[in-house]
Amino acid sequence: MNSIAIDGPAGAGKSSIAKMLAGKLSYIYVDTGAMFRAMALYLLRCGVNAEDAAAISAHCKEADITIRIKDGAQVVLLNGEDVSPYIRTQEVGEMASRSSVNPDVRAKLLELQRALAARENVVMDGRDIGTVVLPDAPVKIYLTASPEVRAKRRCLQLEESGQTADYDQVLAEIRERDYRDMNRAIAPLKQAEDAILVDSSNMTIPEVLDTFLKIAEDRLGK
Repeated sequence: MNSIAIDGPAGAGKSSIAKMLAGKLSYIYVDTGAMFRAMALYLLRCGVNAEDAAAISAHCKEADITIRIKDGAQVVLLNGEDVSPYIRTQEVGEMASRSSVNPDVRAKLLELQRALAARENVVMDGRDIGTVVLPDAPVKIYLTASPEVRAKRRCLQLEESGQTADYDQVLAEIRERDYRDMNRAIAPLKQAEDAILVDSSNMTIPEVLDTFLKIAEDRLGK
């Protein structure tokens, strides 16, 4: 099986490009965030309190979470059940935010993500995929863009959805997020030694996708 690991800071466009790349290559796009949400749903169904770290640690080991392609769409399976329709609620999101910092939850999902990559061709994006989750992936890419460009893109997204956007505030939030991600104790954001750096600051989405495809073809010998 082949794996493509894409890392980079928030707002770099990793998920969008990863989905497009997976579609072009007929690989499975692994939405790691959806897996954390499925775990959160499981914990909620078990009646676990978000503040009870011991209970979270105990229950998370019983969850089996994976991703499949069904009728051309990605589905998230929790102990065999398609839970895709249930993992985008605010309650699940809040539990995911709280439970994702639990070392046992991260260890369990790391195990599940590696198992998925062992049996399927995958494109996986995040902040520690090439360094921690899939260190042996044959294709590793670090996608970035300047904080200013990422802030402009984020403001445009907000405005297109009818929300107001304060550029200076968004830029400050992006810089703060970068600092947190790069300096966290567990699996900090950093470029893997064998990852190819792609700076999309002055690139269009089609140009980034074309660059990724060429990198994949070169590394995979296609």
